[in-house]
Amino acid sequence: MTTDTRLPRRAVGLAAFTIGYNVLEGLVAVFAGVVAGAVSLIGFGLDSAIEVASAVVVLVRLRAELRGAEPDEAKEKVALRFISVTFFALALYLVVDGIRSLAVGERPDISVAGIVLTGASIVVMPLLAWVKMRTGRAMGSLLVMADAAETRLCAWLSVSTFAGLLAYALVGWTWLDAVAGFVIAIFAIMEGREAWEAELVEDHHSHS
Repeated sequence: MTTDTRLPRRAVGLAAFTIGYNVLEGLVAVFAGVVAGAVSLIGFGLDSAIEVASAVVVLVRLRAELRGAEPDEAKEKVALRFISVTFFALALYLVVDGIRSLAVGERPDISVAGIVLTGASIVVMPLLAWVKMRTGRAMGSLLVMADAAETRLCAWLSVSTFAGLLAYALVGWTWLDAVAGFVIAIFAIMEGREAWEAELVEDHHSHS
């Protein structure tokens, strides 16, 4: 870990922003999803809660280090394992919900609020993930990089939910959201395994 506090402070700021943004995003998504009867939007809101949990773990660890606590590998590993479990929880949710929505062929109301919200997240989330990953790499922090991977996954979920809502609004397709969810679930499992094994850094970093 670097002794310069600028990077850890930036990482703390990014984690705090992630928490604030996702709490707001989650509340709006769940409300809009309930109003429209769109389970994909409710799921998007639940994913925001997973992202908040991940960011809180990172924030607690980083604040401890900024206060002068020595980096604790055991606690770092527990935190990484917790984040990996959130990836698996997200994958499970997406698979179960996708199967359910395909089975019942649900036809929710068109949600303009949902389209606007997920459209905004398509802009915010990739940028946030990119800055987090750069910061995490510069710090040499697996934890910050795992959190960045979680944010990147949320960016993809924003894209798929947005595409699903838009496709339904324009041409009445109800299956696109579920199929996109399955693809994202595969990525979630892969990212979750990497976080569990603490191998989110590229091989030439982790094996050098």
